[in-house]
Amino acid sequence: MFSELSLETRRSPGCNETCSETDFANEITMAFQPIVDLVRKEIFAFEALVRGLDGRSAAEVLLQVDETNMFAFDQACRVMAIKQASLLKMDTRLSINFIPDAVYEPQSCIRATLEVSEEYCFPKDHLIFEVLEGERVTSREHLASIFSAYSSLGFMTALDDFGEGYSGLNHLLRLRPDILKIDMAIVRGIDLDDRKRSIMRAMVGLTKDLGIRLIAEGVETEDEVMTLRELGVELFQGYVVARPAVGVLPSPRLWF
Repeated sequence: MFSELSLETRRSPGCNETCSETDFANEITMAFQPIVDLVRKEIFAFEALVRGLDGRSAAEVLLQVDETNMFAFDQACRVMAIKQASLLKMDTRLSINFIPDAVYEPQSCIRATLEVSEEYCFPKDHLIFEVLEGERVTSREHLASIFSAYSSLGFMTALDDFGEGYSGLNHLLRLRPDILKIDMAIVRGIDLDDRKRSIMRAMVGLTKDLGIRLIAEGVETEDEVMTLRELGVELFQGYVVARPAVGVLPSPRLWF
C-alpha cells in the first residue's frame, strides 16, 4: 500500500518541469516491511512505506501532497526507497508504491529511478512497482501503458488492495500485473468466514492459471496464516509476520 493509505491523485505537472525529489528529501524517510514466502521459508521482498522525518505518520505526510507537488513526492519516494534499501544491504526485492498521475510519460519519468539504481548498485530486476487497485486515475489506458513500460524495463508490477476497488477483474486484464495483493478486508478473520475462504480459494486458482503471484496482506493472526496456507497462499505480509520499521530491515517470522 502507498504508505498504508490511498491518495486521490490528479495529473502531474510533467517530468521535465522544475519540481524535484529534493523538495521532499529533508522531510521524509522510509519504513520497511517484509513480505515472506512461507513455503520456501524466505523473504520475498520488502515494501517501502513513507514516514515523516519528524515522526509524522503516513497519513500526515500524504496530507501535504496535492497536484502541485505529487511528481516531486513520487520521485522522492522512489529515490529514497532505493537509497535506503541499498544502504541497509537489502538483497531481496524492493516494492515501491507510485502515483499513476505523477507519471507524465513512463520512459522519461523513470530516469531518476534508473540513475539511483545504478548509482547504488541496486539491481533493477529487484524492483517492484505497485499501485492501489482503487486508485483514481485520469486514464486507465495511461495506467496500463505505465505497467507495460515498466515490464519492458525489467521491473515487476503489482496491484495492491485487490478487492477493495471498483475495477476488479478488468484491472487484471488491462494491467497484467506480476503480483496481486489481496485486500486485508478479505484476509482479516478468514478463518471464521466461509465466504471469504471461498473467495480466496477462487483467487488462488485464478492467479495460478494467470501466472500471477498472490500476496495476502494485513495478516494479523496465526489462525489467519494457517487458513490461508491451507487454501494455497504462499506469500504473506502483516503484523503477525513483522511490523514496519525505520532504519532497519525487520526480521520476520518464517515458521508457523
